[in-house]
Amino acid sequence: MFSTNQPLIMGIINVTPDSFSDGGLYLSKQQAIAHARHLIDEGADILDIGGESTRPGSQQVSIDEELKRVIPVLEALVTTNTPISIDTSKPEVMKYAIAAGAFMINDVNALRSPGALETVAQNNHVRICLMHMQGTPQGMQKNPEYKDIVSEVKDFLEQRIHAATTAGISKDRLIIDPGFGFGKTLQHNLTLLDQLDQLTTLGVPVLAGLSRKSMLGTITENSVDRRIHESIAAALLAVVKGAKIVRVHDVKASKDALAIYNAMKNFDVSQAI
Repeated sequence: MFSTNQPLIMGIINVTPDSFSDGGLYLSKQQAIAHARHLIDEGADILDIGGESTRPGSQQVSIDEELKRVIPVLEALVTTNTPISIDTSKPEVMKYAIAAGAFMINDVNALRSPGALETVAQNNHVRICLMHMQGTPQGMQKNPEYKDIVSEVKDFLEQRIHAATTAGISKDRLIIDPGFGFGKTLQHNLTLLDQLDQLTTLGVPVLAGLSRKSMLGTITENSVDRRIHESIAAALLAVVKGAKIVRVHDVKASKDALAIYNAMKNFDVSQAI
């Protein structure tokens, strides 16, 4: 059901009114489910459902509100053959999502909330993505600073892997995400992308989420709804640098681009001679 032998595409479903790219478009259960099925038809390998925006400056929502947004959508999609991830940092939401059939917990806070480690440790079939973030979404982009962005992100993720395994979570359940745009300047993001392969030495799959982000708009000056080309380029660069999962809005375009990449990787030059 889930293998990272070849790069996988995680399709984004924001059941929120305020996400940076598509806030409000899929806020109702019916809209979110229809969008999810569209992403499945386009070839998504995983679906990532989020009920709380983590864009810079976003505000937290209550546990009840987040549950109301994501659980009905999750329950409607678990019967598909596509693994479902829930994007949350709240242990209470994790608990309900796992009980409803979630395959993965995608946590921008890397299981640092009280009770988060214990919640996922009790469910040994669930995958977990640990992400790096400097600060919180409310203020992370005000003035992010690092002495060595790559080594600091790597050290943090290594510490969180250790915390997870110490809590009884087997390493083969873990995925890491450097957190592009989460408490990082454009230069930080580009440095991380350029040296993403350094994170692969931690021994778990790397997930890269670059789709439509402001770092891309800063480079091309395109608005958030016109960043498909730079998003595909960034996803491919991440895969070249070792990412096993790319989290994207534009599944079909990403799938086609990766098909070319995989064809090149699997091409046997001896057969062409």
